[in-house]
Amino acid sequence: MSGARDYIRFLLNGEEVSTGEVRPDETLLDFLRLRRKLTGTKEGCAEGDCGACTVLVGRLADGELVYEGVNACIRFLASIDGCHVVTVEHLKRADGTLHPVQQAMVDHHGSQCGFCTPGFVMGLYALWMREPDPSEQDIETALQGNLCRCTGYEPIVKAAKAVSAYGAAKDDPLIAERAKVSAVLKGWNDGSRVEIGAGHAHFIIPGSLDDFADACEANPDATIVAGSTDVGLWVTKFMREFAPAIFIGGLEELRQVSRVDGAITIGAGVSYTAAREMLAAAIPGFGELIDRIGGDQVRNMGTIGGNIANGSPIGDTPPPLIALGAELTLRKGSRRRTMPLEEFFIDYGKQDRQPGEFVESVTVPLPPKGAHFAVHKITKRRDEDITAALGAFYVELDGDGTVAALRIAYGGMAATPKRARSAEAVLIGKPWTAENIEAAMDALPSDFTPISDMRASADYRMLVARNLLKRFFIETSGTRKPVTVKRHEAA
Repeated sequence: MSGARDYIRFLLNGEEVSTGEVRPDETLLDFLRLRRKLTGTKEGCAEGDCGACTVLVGRLADGELVYEGVNACIRFLASIDGCHVVTVEHLKRADGTLHPVQQAMVDHHGSQCGFCTPGFVMGLYALWMREPDPSEQDIETALQGNLCRCTGYEPIVKAAKAVSAYGAAKDDPLIAERAKVSAVLKGWNDGSRVEIGAGHAHFIIPGSLDDFADACEANPDATIVAGSTDVGLWVTKFMREFAPAIFIGGLEELRQVSRVDGAITIGAGVSYTAAREMLAAAIPGFGELIDRIGGDQVRNMGTIGGNIANGSPIGDTPPPLIALGAELTLRKGSRRRTMPLEEFFIDYGKQDRQPGEFVESVTVPLPPKGAHFAVHKITKRRDEDITAALGAFYVELDGDGTVAALRIAYGGMAATPKRARSAEAVLIGKPWTAENIEAAMDALPSDFTPISDMRASADYRMLVARNLLKRFFIETSGTRKPVTVKRHEAA
């Protein structure tokens, strides 16, 4: 750590901002609207669902400047230290006229009441910069996190397809000034710690991974904040205090993904978006799951490490990671320990993590050739919804069709993500047949006693768990293949 400072600094549109007047629970949205009067960014849901608050945040990733859409309503101001925040007010052509995304929305009647429009514009802007000629699937995926009550989306999709007719992405002012912005952000990246406030107003932004470890040991009760897609709702929906806090979203050392010796290691600060490419290439079913976690903004913010560390029984990534045999690495000071991920979850709200210890990474063994893996998520609506039940399945079969290795894990069925040990015992060493699958399905009540809540009844969850296991058998037995029809394919 090279020194410390008592202020955060970032770029806001074309201006450098430096301020020590920051509370850990102040959202980026409140800062923009209340302190800077940049009211184009709207508050709709205050929970990262509607996208009306979408802004772009640019940050350095492996030395390159990357811009992503995020939900300002649940992104904390403290977390943007060393970043470039771009709001809808900053959009324009070089000559000051409407930006191509804005002009396309005007010409294709993509706005009616207008409340959601700035969020759509920023979401489409992010898409256009990374993919100037997007497919309809690209557009729908990019806009999963933006809701509109008026247009029916068709005019917005037409506008998204037409943006490049109004200008080239390479000529965009944000691209033209990239070198200048990068230089500023690189100059700020000096490894210094930020520490502001005391008590319930105290937070730390560590300057390095070692500094983070020191901060955790010195502040064992601090809340560790990575993407804030969960902690953000503690503030906006439950009015909870969570400080002292340690913000780790800027730690490059925790944002690394690597593939070595038949396994993928994912740092605790890696977002769903950043992890997707490598996971999807090696384990296609995992990529499809990530596409259904929140919207694009949530996937850009939320981290797999955070999804594990908070221990939610309906977290989407722990069951498939457990089914794949993942190992967790935890760190306290300079000491590390590893464990099978399934052993990390002890009971509801309780994980095997000591005071001052943090999740550093998760390592996922790649399935060998011939192994079968699938994960299926059940929700009330297909996209951007919280899981009611999720099943993850891994099986290796011998040459004669006997089950050589098997892991079945569910979310939403117990107080923690959990393996179906009784069902597994029925199948291991037995032929992979419909008769034996039925016996395993009948064993599931020995593994789980689900609850009824607003998302699903206990009976429904058990029925889903049974049927997902049966579906996995159908997918792997060669009898008949279940079909998932996506809207853009059906159209």
